[in-house]
Amino acid sequence: MDEKLREALAAGRDLYRQKEFLRAEPYLAQVAQANVPYADVYNMLGVIYHDMGQFSRAQQCFEEAIKINPAYTEASLNLAVTYNDMGRYADAKELYLGALTSSTRPGGKLDSFVMGKLANMYADIASVFAAAGAFEEAIGEYRRALALRPTFVDLRLKLADALRDAGRPQDALRELKAILAQNPDYLPARIHYGLTLFSTGDAAAAMTELGQVVADHPDNARAKLYLEMIRSHAAKAAGQKSTGA
Repeated sequence: MDEKLREALAAGRDLYRQKEFLRAEPYLAQVAQANVPYADVYNMLGVIYHDMGQFSRAQQCFEEAIKINPAYTEASLNLAVTYNDMGRYADAKELYLGALTSSTRPGGKLDSFVMGKLANMYADIASVFAAAGAFEEAIGEYRRALALRPTFVDLRLKLADALRDAGRPQDALRELKAILAQNPDYLPARIHYGLTLFSTGDAAAAMTELGQVVADHPDNARAKLYLEMIRSHAAKAAGQKSTGA
C-alpha cells in the first residue's frame, strides 16, 4: 500500500470512529477501489451504506468483508441485519445464528449498533407471528430481542401486548410494571396497564389507572376513549346485575 492509500485509510477509520460517515465514505471507498484486502474497510463501508439506506451496496460490502475474513463475526451480523431490512428474514436468522455459534472470539462484545439492529430484527419477526395469531412464537422472539436490548421499553410493551393477547394478562402486567419501574412517565405503558387490568376483569382498577392517566394528560384522546368505554361497560354490567337481582 502506498503512502496516499495509507493516509486515506487512516483518515477514513478516524472519521468512521467519530461517526462522520459521509466524510469517511470517500476515503474508505478509495481504499476499496484499490483492491486492498482489508475486511474492516468493507465492513465500515457496509455500515455507512446501511445508514444511508443503500441496502444493496451495504450487502455487497459485508459479503466482501466475509469473503476476505470468513471468521469476521461483526460483518456477518451486520449482513444479517441488512438481510432483515431487505425482507430476507430466513437468511437473516440463519446467518445470525451461524455467526454467533461459530464465533472464535471468546468473551467478544458485540457492537452496540449490531445489538440494537438485531433486537429490532427479532421484533420484526415477532410482529409477523403476532399478526398471524401465533402469540407464543411472537413472545419467544420478543424475549430474544429483549435479551439483546433489555432497556428497549417499546419492545417490552410489544411483549406485554403479545402476552395479553395470548391470554396471559398477569404475565403482561409484570412486563408493564417493569417498564413503569424503568420509566414511570412512559404513557403507552400506563394506558396498556389500564387496558390489561380490564382484561383480567378488574374494571374498577382499570378505571382508576386510566382515570389517573386522563388527569395527568387531559388532552390524550386515546386514554379518554378507553376510559369511557370501560365506564360504559361497567355501568351496563351493573345495570344487568341489578335487573337480574
